[in-house]
Amino acid sequence: MTDSVPPPSHANTFDAAAEAAALREQTRARRRKRLAVSRLDRYALELRALHGAGSTTAELQRWLSDRRVRVHHSTVARWLKRRLAG
Repeated sequence: MTDSVPPPSHANTFDAAAEAAALREQTRARRRKRLAVSRLDRYALELRALHGAGSTTAELQRWLSDRRVRVHHSTVARWLKRRLAG
């Protein structure tokens, strides 16, 4: 006695491209919008100038620390990557 599962009735009408497009649209709708402004935006000019002068992200982190802005150096690196790309 074998229980065979019948093929789904929609197997002949399944459109993978349409399903993928629908999933991508759902992803776009679910994607979180960034509402808050970064704490680093206040120092944008200084950070860009220091980075342009050859400062590392760790040095920029220390510079921010002197101004009582506590962030990880990877946050500074991501901020620079986003702001310098555009």
